Amino acid sequence: MIEFKHVNKKYPNGFEALKDIDLTIGQGEFVAIIGLSGAGKSTLIRTINRMHDITNGTLTVDGTDVMQLHGKSLRAFRRRIGMIFQSFNLVTRTTVIKNVLTAFVPELPWWRAALGIFTKAEKTAALEALDKVGILDKAFVRADQLSGGQQQRVALARTLAQNPQIILADEPVASLDPVTAKQVMDDFQRINRDMRITILINIHHVDLALQYATRVIGIRAGRVVYDGPAGEVDGAVLDAIYQDRKEATA
Repeated sequence: MIEFKHVNKKYPNGFEALKDIDLTIGQGEFVAIIGLSGAGKSTLIRTINRMHDITNGTLTVDGTDVMQLHGKSLRAFRRRIGMIFQSFNLVTRTTVIKNVLTAFVPELPWWRAALGIFTKAEKTAALEALDKVGILDKAFVRADQLSGGQQQRVALARTLAQNPQIILADEPVASLDPVTAKQVMDDFQRINRDMRITILINIHHVDLALQYATRVIGIRAGRVVYDGPAGEVDGAVLDAIYQDRKEATA
């Protein structure tokens, strides 16, 4: 379970990205976070794995105070949380399976990591992860020969190889065409349903958020202005979330 209690985040330049956030996210939820660019969506999910530190308040994951973690304990904690980015973050000049195998590198002895030596069990786990996202047949293809959607699936397989309890996704389909975006969202939905992994997606596509997520959190200017079932999001809710855009164009 993820709990935000009166969480604030202020950057060194004085910008307040998060303001008094109170949220509880249970294990196995599929949550979409929506709002304008700059509203605080990315900051919110990146505080969960300490990519960004909160300024004050309390943020706990399964009872662990995230801000109390340092060094080895922080690295171990992050192993439980997968992260998917818009830009895929693959080594494009090597094969798909080698990209997935990098999920094991943080736990390897330095000499195995340096030489790229992986056990049969690790290779099997990498292939199983690729199978779960439907691209097992691409295992020995160079990553730069794949489409954008296939590359995002490789990134998702790499995350699954970590055996995470939580997956954070920061605009994972923003650079994909509508058909491919839907295919990737199908993968997230299936993983959430079948593996009961908690998924939090920061997403600009409101239609996809409402179609796939079971819960929607709307953020405006660093504050939560909606938190509820996706099926209850209506025009009034969207007006509240995107009010700043309406005012700018009025």
